[in-house]
Amino acid sequence: MNGHAEVEAWLRHKGTEAIPHPGGTLYAHLCRVRDRLAELGHGSPVQLAGLTHAAYGTDGFGLALLDWQDRAPLRALIGDPAEELVYRYGSCDRDRSWPHLAATGAVTDRFTGGVSTLDGARLTEFVDLSIVNELDVLEQDPGLLAKHGDYFRELFAAWAPVASAPLRPSLRDLLDR
Repeated sequence: MNGHAEVEAWLRHKGTEAIPHPGGTLYAHLCRVRDRLAELGHGSPVQLAGLTHAAYGTDGFGLALLDWQDRAPLRALIGDPAEELVYRYGSCDRDRSWPHLAATGAVTDRFTGGVSTLDGARLTEFVDLSIVNELDVLEQDPGLLAKHGDYFRELFAAWAPVASAPLRPSLRDLLDR
């Protein structure tokens, strides 16, 4: 597993500094997500997952930096635990997974159709990454909050019981807007 500087260099090599994203570039977004996860007290594997969470594309961001069927390069770069979280995040079928995630822990894989169940720390890490990502996008593009705020308020209220304690004040701030 490499350190954050090596992963940042890899992301720049993949062209993320030239990919538009709310708040500037995909690279800036990825760094903000990593930084916020660090501020919440998550360790290096979760931070590295935050830094690379869009590697396989996502249900909300179609551009992929790597083919999801060849996971070995990202595993070698960030380690198995971080890559597993990145894969789970990128492969998540949001429509089928998000509404009942806090109650069931079930995540449907949009690539394979399979379902895996998360609990405990794995569920909290997945939820925190998902929330931090969406909060960053909403903060960078207030128009999205105006358009989708009710949806995220409802979703994040449902997820609050499985989110990490340090993240809950950010959820309350959003829910109160």
